[in-house]
Amino acid sequence: AHYACDCWDAECLTTYGWVEIVGCADRSCYDLNAHAKAASTKFVAQQRLAEPVSREVTEVTLNKAVLGKAFKKEAGKVSAAIAELSDDQKEEMKSQLETGSYQLTVGDNSYEITPAMISGVKTVTKTEHVREFVPSVIEPSFGIGRILYCILECNFKVRESDEKRTWLDLPPLIAPTKCSVLPLSSNDVFTPYIEQISASLRKLGIPNKVDDSSGAIGRRYARTDEIGIPFGITVDFDTVKLNSVTVRERNTCTQIRVPLDEVAVVVNQLCSDQLTWSDASSKYPSFSSQETI
Repeated sequence: AHYACDCWDAECLTTYGWVEIVGCADRSCYDLNAHAKAASTKFVAQQRLAEPVSREVTEVTLNKAVLGKAFKKEAGKVSAAIAELSDDQKEEMKSQLETGSYQLTVGDNSYEITPAMISGVKTVTKTEHVREFVPSVIEPSFGIGRILYCILECNFKVRESDEKRTWLDLPPLIAPTKCSVLPLSSNDVFTPYIEQISASLRKLGIPNKVDDSSGAIGRRYARTDEIGIPFGITVDFDTVKLNSVTVRERNTCTQIRVPLDEVAVVVNQLCSDQLTWSDASSKYPSFSSQETI
C-alpha cells in the first residue's frame, strides 16, 4: 500500500483454505506527515534530553526577492522544498551552484535554482535540549467475524462414542463462560451450596452459569459442552455430607472431588493456566459416575 512501508497478515487454515484474519500495516509517519503538510503545521512529539546534544546542520539562506520574482505564487512551495532538503542535498546544491544551476524536484514539477536565488549555504553547530520526532504508527486490522468463525470451526468436535454429542473445545482463557454450576437434582437442600459456589466464582471474576433446570445430569453436561464451557461443578448428596463437590473437565469428561472451600480457587487456577487438569487429577481423588442422556 502507498501509505505503508511494510504490511503483513495473520492467516488461519480452514475448510475454505487459508483465510486472512488479521492485517497489520506499518504506516510509519505517513499520516502525521500528510496532516502536517496539509495544515502547514508541525505534528511532532518532543523528548527532553538528559544532556544537551550538539550537532552540525547545513542552513540555506534564500534571496526571497529574486526567488519570488522568478516563481511568483509558487515561491512559497519552492522555499519550503529547499528547507526540507537533507544536509547532503543542501551540500550537493551548493556544489552545483558554484558551476551553474540546481534542479529542484517538487512532486511532478522541476524548478531551476540559480546562484542569485541563494544568499548562502553554510554549516552551523546547533545545541539541542529537546529532541523532536514524528511518531510512527502500527495499524492492526482485525476481522472479528472471520476470527469468530475460525474459532468455532477449529474447535467444533464430535464425541467418538456418540456422533450426536458435539462440543466446542474452547480454551478456558477465551471461553465466555468458564464454569457451570449444577445441582444433581431439584432437591432444595442443594440451593444454599449452589448460591455459595456461584458467589465464590464471581468474587474471583470467573463467569459462571447455574443450570438448575430439570433433566438428567448427563443431558445438562452435554448442553454445557455444546457451548464450550470448560469446567462443571456438581453439587450432590456427598456435598451435604462431606462438604465437597465434583469438578468435571469438558474435553475428557473425567471428574475429581474437591473440598467445597477450595473449589473456586481450583477452577480459577485451571481457567488461568496456573494448574493443568492432569495436575489437578493427581492432587484430588477421581470421581466416576455414569452419564446417561
